[in-house]
Amino acid sequence: MGSIVMIALAGAIIVVTMLIRSGFRRIGVPSLVGFIVLGLLIRIADMQLEFITEGLSSVFDFLATVGIVFLLFRVGLEANLAGLRRQIKPASVIWAGGVFLNGVLGYVVANSLLGLPLVQSLFVAVALTATSVAISVGVWQEAKALKSRIGQLLVDVAELDDISGIILMAVLFAIAPVLQEGIVPGLPSVLGKTAGLAIAKFIGFGALCLLFSRFVERHVTALFKKLEARPGQTVVLAGFGLLIASVAGLLGFSVAIGAFFAGLTFSRDPEAVRLDTPFSILYDFFAPFFFIGVGLSMDPSALGGAVLMGLALLVVAVTAKIVGHGLPALITTTWAGAVVIGVSMIPRAEITMVIMHTGLRMGEWAVPDDVFSAMVLVSLGTAILSPLLVQQLLRRWPQAKKAKA
Repeated sequence: MGSIVMIALAGAIIVVTMLIRSGFRRIGVPSLVGFIVLGLLIRIADMQLEFITEGLSSVFDFLATVGIVFLLFRVGLEANLAGLRRQIKPASVIWAGGVFLNGVLGYVVANSLLGLPLVQSLFVAVALTATSVAISVGVWQEAKALKSRIGQLLVDVAELDDISGIILMAVLFAIAPVLQEGIVPGLPSVLGKTAGLAIAKFIGFGALCLLFSRFVERHVTALFKKLEARPGQTVVLAGFGLLIASVAGLLGFSVAIGAFFAGLTFSRDPEAVRLDTPFSILYDFFAPFFFIGVGLSMDPSALGGAVLMGLALLVVAVTAKIVGHGLPALITTTWAGAVVIGVSMIPRAEITMVIMHTGLRMGEWAVPDDVFSAMVLVSLGTAILSPLLVQQLLRRWPQAKKAKA
C-alpha cells in the first residue's frame, strides 16, 4: 500500500507542477514560486494527516537531489564563456561591485542588525551574492532586447555571478565546520589550510572537466550521435551530468558544484547545446522537485519569526544589486541602462536556495529554520518583483532600439 501511495502522490505532484508552470507563465510569475508554495502546502498537510513516511521522505530527498543536479547542469550548459571573453572588462567591473556589496552588506545586516552568529551570517552573505538572471531573461526576450549590447552585458555579468557563487559556495562549505568549532589558537592557519585545500581541489576538478571538454566530449557526443537518435543522446548527456556531479560529491563538494561544471563541460560544444531542447523535458520533470523540497523543508511554525528577518534581507537583496551592479555599470552605459542591469540582477533562486538548503541539512548551527524560511521569502520576493520592474523599465527604455541605453 505504501508504494501505491508514493506512486499516486508522485503522479499528482507531476501533474500539478505542469499546471503551475503553465498558469504562472500566463501571469508572468516564475513557476519556482508555485513549486515552493506547493512544497509548503504538502508540509502543512502532512502535519495534519502524517502521510509522508520515512520511505516517501527518502524518495523526495532523492528527487530533490537530482533536481539540484539538473538545475545547476542547465545553468552551466547555457553559459557562453567564449562570448564572455569579448566583454570581460566591463562585465568583471560590474560583477565585482555587485558581489562585494551584496556579500558585505548581507553579512553586516545579518550579523549586526539581525544578531545572527558568524557562520549563519556567512551563509546569508554568500547566498545573497548569487543571481538567477534567467528569471529576468524571459522579459528581455519578450522585449526582443536580449541581443542588444546591454542585454549581452547583462548575461555576461550573470555568468560571472554564477561562477563566483559556485566558488564561494565551495569555500563556505569547507570552512563552515571549522568556524563552528569556535575561536581556538591557530584558527587562521587552520582556516587557511582548509580553504586552500578546497580551492586546490576545486581547481583540480575544474582542470579535469576542462580536459574532458577539450579532448573527450566531442568524441563522446559524436559516438552517441551515431548510436542513438536525438532523445537517446539527451539521456546520455544527462547521464554524464549525473556522473560528473557524483565525482564532485566524492571529492567532498556539493553535487550542485559538480553539476554546474558538467554543464560548462558541454557548453562549449554547439552540438551538445543543441540537445538542450529535448533535455528540457528531463529538466521540467526533475527541477521542480528541488523547489518543492525547499517548501517541504520549511517549518511553518518558524514563518512568523522569519517575516521581519525576510523583509530586512529583502531590502538588502534589492538595494545591493541595484547599487552594487548599477553604479559600476555607469562606466560602460548610461544611467538608464545601469538601472535596468541592476534591477535585472535582483532575483535569487537556484544557487541561493542550494546554499541555504545545504546549510539547513548541516544543522541549526549553519542555517536554522527561521533563517532558512527568511531566505526563502527573499527568493520568492525577488523572483516576483524583478520581472515586473524589468518589464516596465524595458518599456520605458527599449534596449532593442537603443543599444547604448
